[in-house]
Amino acid sequence: MYRRILVAIENSTADQTILSHVAALAKLTGAELLLVHVADGWAARHFDELQLRESEEMKTDREYLARLQTDLQGRGLHVDIELAKGDPATQLIKTAEDRHVDLIAMSTHGHRFINDVIRGATADRVRHMVRIPVLLLRAQ
Repeated sequence: MYRRILVAIENSTADQTILSHVAALAKLTGAELLLVHVADGWAARHFDELQLRESEEMKTDREYLARLQTDLQGRGLHVDIELAKGDPATQLIKTAEDRHVDLIAMSTHGHRFINDVIRGATADRVRHMVRIPVLLLRAQ
């Protein structure tokens, strides 16, 4: 069924909603998890072109991913992590293609119209641009 599941990580409390669901799914199917957080601050968006050092925010994000990885591996799951940089939707789609994932899992916040315009609607862009299943769970 699923061999590799990309889990979009926000570095927020919403992560627990998607992680608890996907961890159970991975146990059931034997899938590997790929936890991806997209750093999208100024330094992250210009990291390569300006040859910048990682910002404190990016270092914190990388440490957060490592903690999640250790926790999930302690539960017997195979977990890889990746800190991408740039526009979240673009980077999630690119990573899904590059890493040949079978499913993208992400939490949503239940915004409506104006909030989606203001906040970007990453989940909406992702689900319209990929050809693999996308699992969306509303954050608790």
